[in-house]
Amino acid sequence: MIRIIKIGGKLIENDAVLNGLCDELSACYRDSVLVHGGGSMAGQLSARLGIRTRMIDGRRITGRETLEVAVMAYAGWANKKLVAALQVRNVNACGLSGCDQKVILAHKREVKEIDWGFVGDIDRVDTGVLAGLLHRQVMPVISPITYDGAGQLLNTNADSVAGAVAVALSRIDDTELIFCFDKPGVLLDVNDADSVIPVLDKEKYAGYLEQGAIHAGMIPKLDNAFKTIKAGVKSVRLTDPCHLDGGTVLR
Repeated sequence: MIRIIKIGGKLIENDAVLNGLCDELSACYRDSVLVHGGGSMAGQLSARLGIRTRMIDGRRITGRETLEVAVMAYAGWANKKLVAALQVRNVNACGLSGCDQKVILAHKREVKEIDWGFVGDIDRVDTGVLAGLLHRQVMPVISPITYDGAGQLLNTNADSVAGAVAVALSRIDDTELIFCFDKPGVLLDVNDADSVIPVLDKEKYAGYLEQGAIHAGMIPKLDNAFKTIKAGVKSVRLTDPCHLDGGTVLR
């Protein structure tokens, strides 16, 4: 089974969390792909450069300057910090963005009510590149910078990248998609870390939604996770970075 592990930028910045994740991966890194975000790091870099960040409903508008910052933060700062931390633990890792060997092709999002700028929606993932690295026991570490095939870099949501990679790789092997975040799993009570739901299927999920038991911020992530299962991913897990075999399993 191939595991696709997604970690956000805030967690990368936390050295204790980053070290815990890399320790976990050093023991079981074979057949794993790491996808990361870095929005908080891009925000910090924008502030240092005096570039205003525009957001709508929590989503970033990617203008030309913002894209340049995103490439620096995601494909540079965040990606190389992760790769370096893995190499220290003898995990042979290779940092990639979508343009590297055209591993992720995307197109600029169509302008409808909102012009999101240089935001990319994914068209294709080259599983041959990723499978080749995994065959050589090299862990791909993928930033969410994608490519349109005609020279234009694009900023793509890291959750979407992880989902697309997991679905694409499911055509050659079973895949598990793991979302690492700052909770131990999906909680019935956001203030109680012991209220983790261990297993969640579509029927249970619908029931919890009807009861209003799922925190609103988790609903888009869970909706997208179930879509990846429908598209061929064997299971999705939501957990904290230091317990990759824990948390909530979606089936």
